[in-house]
Amino acid sequence: MGNTSHHSPSMLHVELIPVDDYVEENETNATTGEHISSDCVQIGIPQELFLTLGLISLVENILVILAIYKNRNLHSPMYYFICCLAVSDMLVSVSNVVETIFMLLNDHGLLSVHPGMLRHLDNVIDMMICSSVVSSLSFLCTIAADRYITIFYALRYHSIMTTQRAVVTIALVWLASITSSILFIVYHTDNAVIVCLVTFFCTTLVFNAVLYLHMFIMAHVHSRRIMAFNNKGRRQSTSMKGAITLTILLGVFIVCWGPFFLHLILILTCPSSPLCNCFFMNFNLFLILIICNSLIDPLIYAYRSQELRRTLQELLLCSWCLGL
Repeated sequence: MGNTSHHSPSMLHVELIPVDDYVEENETNATTGEHISSDCVQIGIPQELFLTLGLISLVENILVILAIYKNRNLHSPMYYFICCLAVSDMLVSVSNVVETIFMLLNDHGLLSVHPGMLRHLDNVIDMMICSSVVSSLSFLCTIAADRYITIFYALRYHSIMTTQRAVVTIALVWLASITSSILFIVYHTDNAVIVCLVTFFCTTLVFNAVLYLHMFIMAHVHSRRIMAFNNKGRRQSTSMKGAITLTILLGVFIVCWGPFFLHLILILTCPSSPLCNCFFMNFNLFLILIICNSLIDPLIYAYRSQELRRTLQELLLCSWCLGL
């Protein structure tokens, strides 16, 4: 976080070298490198946009959490996991809003912050972002496993996925996310941090892909048999709807977080390449995509779940009435 005109990249430690350092290093290279760098297209994003999207995302995810808490029909393991996914998105929103406010106040001379305090603030923000990405991936895997059990072990689902086991799973995921985030910050100078993040990202994608592929293939093969039993058919239909919802969530996550992980991979493979520097210069765009993921997820929840959508409408109507 510095006095720059652009938004400071979150996860500065995980990046290992700030974007500005890449640009400065590139400018000291040979004339050819300077020419390539000058040809790069850098998309300028105002800080106000970061703040606006962060606030909208924060409000959306708070509403989702309140809706799940308020409606007893949503008190099930899958919605508990979705609630945790909303909390993970909130970490991105909160870190973005706090960082942007500090930068705006600092840029306008309304706040004088000691460099040591900025470093501590960076540590907190970096830890929140790390926790968000690790917990988001973990809960996407957890929800995928939950849908898998619902489809293939429908009659035993409530004995397998009890509320107690769901709570234990949630606690373990958050404990692992926070612990790994602290370790990432402590050992931020080691390239192993980036390798671990990228490996975890790829592993979770493969895990989800295998489960979803199996679910959709088996559902297609056995669809006629299942529909012969009305009650079980309805349960299967509901389970597949949940699986489709999580497939959409996973797809949005890949699109929004993919460029960030590509950024990490390029740091390992070509940190000094002029072409890679062009990619690094648009890190702010990758941050916007990450924030958009936190903003889009609640819309997917509401669109795919009629019960959640109805509860959200009640909350909004109640808030509007209180405002009057």
